[in-house]
Amino acid sequence: MRKLASIQTVTNIEPIPNADAIERFRVLGWTVVGKKGEFREGDRVIYCEIDSLLPERPEFEFLRAGSFKPAIVEGGQELQRAGFRIRTIKLRGQVSQGLCLPLSLLPPGVSTEPGTDVTDLLQIIKYDPPPPPGMNGKAKGPFPGFLPKTDETRIQVLQPLLEIYRGRTFFITEKLDGTSFTAFLRNGEFGICSRNLLLDENDETSSVVRLSRELDLPSRLREIETRFGVSPAIQGEIIGPGIQKNRYGLARPELHVFSLIDITRSQLVDRELMLKALASVGLRSVPQLGTVVLGHTIDELVKMAEGQSQLNPKTLREGLVFRPDTEVHEPLIGGRLSFKVINPQFLLKYDE
Repeated sequence: MRKLASIQTVTNIEPIPNADAIERFRVLGWTVVGKKGEFREGDRVIYCEIDSLLPERPEFEFLRAGSFKPAIVEGGQELQRAGFRIRTIKLRGQVSQGLCLPLSLLPPGVSTEPGTDVTDLLQIIKYDPPPPPGMNGKAKGPFPGFLPKTDETRIQVLQPLLEIYRGRTFFITEKLDGTSFTAFLRNGEFGICSRNLLLDENDETSSVVRLSRELDLPSRLREIETRFGVSPAIQGEIIGPGIQKNRYGLARPELHVFSLIDITRSQLVDRELMLKALASVGLRSVPQLGTVVLGHTIDELVKMAEGQSQLNPKTLREGLVFRPDTEVHEPLIGGRLSFKVINPQFLLKYDE
């Protein structure tokens, strides 16, 4: 589970040219800009990741200038909560991702060992933008327990992986800025899901349901089941009109698949077989960008993530996703090995 706020160590401090009051810190794989002299190398701090939503409390009032009241979607119900969202910003030409806070904000007796999760203690929740209108529809229940959710972990919190898997080949795909979608066929039963919910597949008011019908996904999944001997679930992104301001300039909604899961075996289908299966039933995959032999620093991977989208060269790509050819269970992630690298220029331009 993602630690939005945790105890971490400042590993490096560097000056920022032409800046007298601020400097940059290194925490995990992140670069953070903060007040000069507030921390020293080796200090332990409370590190809050981007997309942390801090509550309106006196100790966080210094963030007031950036506060707003977003809609938070939890369990299918939209709740309003005032708060301070931590986002990617640029100060004096330096990209800053996250916030460092002093340990003095913690109550007595709390562990300050690096890695300690203090998210709940500080009443921090994840900022989730509300889904595009008409996307979710009616909920039938929570996201199915027999399927993994679609969130990838950012490489900045997985730095040890760069040494563990140095020299291993990873496939790279483009991360698309859309809305998460899952469809499955299990024991003959068809279902569709948003990021967090199982949806009513008969709700014609939902554009997700309508797209599923236009693509005739039950028939296509049955064909994959028959041809390839898997109990199939596909996961991907829906992009197009009405979704994230249609950054790709599409005339109609499109589904781009990034995972094919064999539900019976509880594992991903290997990449080559997945692409073959998708092509055989006329489904699109996310853009495939080739391979890389891992041997990079985090900064080099972030630089690699910059650039334009394969779907529309006028649009910055959101980032990259890295996966080995076959499924590997990674204890640091608590599941299948994969990670994402987000393009900071995309966040600066589009992350409103």
